[in-house]
Amino acid sequence: MKTIIEPFRIKTVEPLRMTTREQREGILREASFNPFLIAARDVLIDLLTDSGTGAMSSEQWAGIMRADESYAGAESFFRFRDTLRRITGFDHILPTHQGRASERILFELIGGKGLVVPNNAHFDTTRANVEHSGAEAVNLMLPEATDPKARHPFKGNMNIPALEALIARVGREKIPCVMVTVTNNSGGGQPVSLENLRMVRAVCDRHRLPMFLDACRFAENAWFIRTREEGQRGRPVREIVRDMFDLADGATISAKKDGMVNIGGVLLLRDHGLFHRASNLLILTEGYVTYGGLAGRDLEAMAQGFEEVLEDDYLAYRIRSTEYLGERLRASGIEIVEPPGGHAIYIDARAFCPHIPAEKFPGQAVACGLYRVGGIRSCEIGSVMFGGAGRPAPAMELVRLAIPRRVYTQSHIDYVAEAAGELYAVRSTLRGMRMTEGPEVLRHFTAKFEEE
Repeated sequence: MKTIIEPFRIKTVEPLRMTTREQREGILREASFNPFLIAARDVLIDLLTDSGTGAMSSEQWAGIMRADESYAGAESFFRFRDTLRRITGFDHILPTHQGRASERILFELIGGKGLVVPNNAHFDTTRANVEHSGAEAVNLMLPEATDPKARHPFKGNMNIPALEALIARVGREKIPCVMVTVTNNSGGGQPVSLENLRMVRAVCDRHRLPMFLDACRFAENAWFIRTREEGQRGRPVREIVRDMFDLADGATISAKKDGMVNIGGVLLLRDHGLFHRASNLLILTEGYVTYGGLAGRDLEAMAQGFEEVLEDDYLAYRIRSTEYLGERLRASGIEIVEPPGGHAIYIDARAFCPHIPAEKFPGQAVACGLYRVGGIRSCEIGSVMFGGAGRPAPAMELVRLAIPRRVYTQSHIDYVAEAAGELYAVRSTLRGMRMTEGPEVLRHFTAKFEEE
């Protein structure tokens, strides 16, 4: 069958508030042309992020009701821990309130001034936590990864020669770990092959370096391995996931993505000494080691969510429905990062409005245009998110349409495609932006703009 259907039924509904174009114009100005500053009640289709915005299942809600809220040693923790052990093979497992808490703990312990952390592509909070420790975050992407039109099946791969060259240049003693983000969010939601992960592992072994995964979307990455990688086709997703984690010395996970929950994170470690230090820091800043800043009900929801994300029917629907949005946009003439990623479609803002230079934030202009036309909230991933403070200009100017898990139906996605097509038809009317206010770190969250 060619028709995409959601592999679930809808039991509870939430009303959407319709707004007029005139209302949205006022809302956008009140928010200083930053979608992050728009109240959720004023958004019709919210594609700002897929982080914590998904719908939980009936089994997850059932788990919430049976949760054990004991401060220490709750049964909910043991169910959570045992689930993660089965899936990942790690023994040392710490819950955190979300992924950036895992990143903060990790890099507070292993980061520091003068150190360098290579990654295929750090996302915003990862880079911020690396830099907050005093270390330098270095991206080592494939050449194809910066070409939106290139259809390499694993554009998220680490650039192995570049990794070897970096180690030779700075010395292994200055590299606390090598990190690989699966899937590569800032590079267009692109996957990393199992072959590439094994190559990174081999480099780390030769230079006696630990390898960590930023594994927020590990299941989606495994599905791409299963469907695209020679020798992996048709293998059970659980086996591929285990192969990925078996290659790593540790991992940070935001459970708000492939954990299918609204809040929660995980820090996985193999080294017992590092685990002991991380446990002490977690107690200081997050909570006891068996709750990590979460309620027992959150641990129950995570345990169930990590199981559900590995279901074939869910992953086939998830990846295909994202691809469907990409096909609809391309049919309107809109250029996107090819091939479509797992959790989002990334519009090439440079191609969308070539009359707006990078320093005038074309991605921000497109994001504001989408809100004006259809009440759709999206996220700029370009010079707003990754520029400033003396950093080199990002290779691409993108607008991410991140699809929340199990929230929107096909008709919602059709509406998004139609609105994007209408905006594209009048793209020459889009105007550049001037940033009037913005912090040095993670400025895209709170920056303010004016149209030129």
